[in-house]
Amino acid sequence: MKKSVKFVAVLLVLFTMGMVAGTVAPNVNVNTTYALTLKQGSSGSQVRTMQTKLKNWGYYKGTVDGIYGPKTKEAVKYFQRKNGLVVDGIAGNKTLKALGMSTTGSSSSGSSTYSDADVYLLARLIYGEARGESYVGQVAVGAVVMNRIKSASFPNTMSGVIYQKYAFTAVADGQINLTPNETAKKAARDAMNGWDPSYGAIYYYNPAVATSAWIFTRKTTVTIGNHVFAK
Repeated sequence: MKKSVKFVAVLLVLFTMGMVAGTVAPNVNVNTTYALTLKQGSSGSQVRTMQTKLKNWGYYKGTVDGIYGPKTKEAVKYFQRKNGLVVDGIAGNKTLKALGMSTTGSSSSGSSTYSDADVYLLARLIYGEARGESYVGQVAVGAVVMNRIKSASFPNTMSGVIYQKYAFTAVADGQINLTPNETAKKAARDAMNGWDPSYGAIYYYNPAVATSAWIFTRKTTVTIGNHVFAK
């Protein structure tokens, strides 16, 4: 009888420890359902749908490739101008409604879940590396991290990519330990939700201070502020 009581007690302790441990860094979707905004640098099925609609209605002359580039932006502005919308080239709530598209998106993708700690870590990296850059430039830095996670050439976790040896200056010089502001946190969430102003880049550098000749051989995807993004 005493052994049974002890066994039950041990199970209860283990269960309680598991419950407590599970509250430390739960795996959660960054943003399961969110207000959808498509803008230059976005990519994916929603962009493809929008391009198809704009092309069918005579607003867009480019390729339906799911990449929100300059031509798509101009097509959106043309559509906005003709439909009495704010002409900013960004497909937000009102523009999407006018296009007959859903105004919400989902970042849920099965196993692609991240903890609150991952969001905060990416925000710290963005703040350390790019706090002097524009908002788009900060999101692009975050997107590079996300692109590396997806690439077979890099670690497949947030911490693995960010703390990979010699990968980021902010880690080497300790700026990763600075407290990120709300802008960096928002940029991290946008990057984790799929906004990629870097156009698929897995590298970026400041040509004014870069010392590696090798980095200059990489194919440039876009330049944003002081950073050149490359594959």
